[in-house]
Amino acid sequence: MRAFANAVMRYTALTFIALMGAQAQSKPNIVFFLVDDLGQRDIGCYGSSFYETPAIDALAKAGLRFENAYATCHVCSPSRASILTGKYPARLNLTDWLGGRPERDYESLHSAERVKALPESEITLAETLQKLGYATANYGKAHLRRDPTSYGFDEAITGWVRSFYYPFAPGYTGKLPAKEGDYFTDKLTDAALDFIERKKDQPFFVHLEHFAVHDPIQGRKDLVEKYKQKLAKMPKQDGPGYILETNPDGPALSNAELEAIANEQSFENTQDKRVWWVKQRQDNAEFAGMVEAVDQSLGRIRSKLKQLKLEENTIVIFTSDNGGMAASNQYCEINKPRKDLDWRFSSSNLPLRGAKGWNYEGGIRVPLIVYWPGQTKASQTSQALVTGTDYYPTLLRMLGLPAMPDQHVDGKNFVPALKGESYERGPIFWHFPHYSNHGYQSPDGAIRIGNYKLIEYYENHTVQLFDLEKDIGEQRDLSKEKPEIAKKLLNQLQHWRKEVDAKMPPEKVSK
Repeated sequence: MRAFANAVMRYTALTFIALMGAQAQSKPNIVFFLVDDLGQRDIGCYGSSFYETPAIDALAKAGLRFENAYATCHVCSPSRASILTGKYPARLNLTDWLGGRPERDYESLHSAERVKALPESEITLAETLQKLGYATANYGKAHLRRDPTSYGFDEAITGWVRSFYYPFAPGYTGKLPAKEGDYFTDKLTDAALDFIERKKDQPFFVHLEHFAVHDPIQGRKDLVEKYKQKLAKMPKQDGPGYILETNPDGPALSNAELEAIANEQSFENTQDKRVWWVKQRQDNAEFAGMVEAVDQSLGRIRSKLKQLKLEENTIVIFTSDNGGMAASNQYCEINKPRKDLDWRFSSSNLPLRGAKGWNYEGGIRVPLIVYWPGQTKASQTSQALVTGTDYYPTLLRMLGLPAMPDQHVDGKNFVPALKGESYERGPIFWHFPHYSNHGYQSPDGAIRIGNYKLIEYYENHTVQLFDLEKDIGEQRDLSKEKPEIAKKLLNQLQHWRKEVDAKMPPEKVSK
């Protein structure tokens, strides 16, 4: 019955979209520039003094920069699905990256059931724009286990990357022309520029999903050399290069216990104690080379738009799919040569806590810059709350098109914030019923309302409450000091999970 209802709703929506298609010729173009694993603090205009991002900074000067933008998940696939569907990962039941990681015997919960591909019933943003007469292209890391041409893209060059230097991976053979010495980020940009050139006479939607700055952490050689020289001239940074983060849902560890783990580093040791190393400095020349290559890509895109006299009729959205990889992927030692560490740990998210794979701010707060010609004022910042579900309804409103509330049910139109008007989004929710391979913390969920953010862990039902206005680094847990606020947010989070039918991780049955 549900399948029939979905089919009827889908047919009705697509018929409506088709009727609107004749209006599309006068609509603005859209470039959605999505970077993989780029932390908010990895950009000059967001505070980085090591990475150089002149093109991104220039976009911020031309448009509007958001301080409180969030991914809907701290790993990639759920976040990307939300952007295209306007729905939370929990509602889609696409709550982890597609592969996920194997369960471990020591974990007390099973991973929750989930779908492992973008559901076919979803009418994506790309599909809507395509029906409205837009030429649509997806280049880079789609990571939704479906060919993007099956959900609204006319053209697609996507896949995994094994090396940022040619040959990139077997899947790109014949799809992305390249030769020995070519760098993947540059070639992906070439493909996007070619599409823009070919489609300049009709509205277009370019979803440029850079695989950078995801690992393998492999910068472009000329830029890596530049940053090695820059690093050599910098004064030594204060503080530790890495710290051990504990599992807040487990027993507290003493300083002596943490010191013992630090002195005897091993996968088994950190796994058993549930602690993880988190990078504290932006000093990785390889990663810096990746960041600047992405910055140059954005610069080239904007230069092409200017050359074709399309700059003033093209909306540009720049963001990331989740926070930076300050906590390594299943790697637990820092007593290794610098080269090995630079291959494993990308950057520091400070002053934000945590990293990709965590529901602390370092894992979910992302950069967001929107350039909307004639609408956004130059060099402005916004404190408005925004998340990945919100792009779908917002872009429809920017294009002067009716909303599709049955589709982007979790999205909020933030056009008022873009225009500098009063805007109150309401709460943002997160749900990750799995163990991440970046830290191995308990499965958890979170809610942010105003300045307050609460995290609930699913193993032992520990909660943490933070006031992000006063404590952006999430160092002071207020759950005991402000129990009424904690209870209110926890009730809202749990009510939301029921509303969206969020799947929970079941307990393991003891044999």
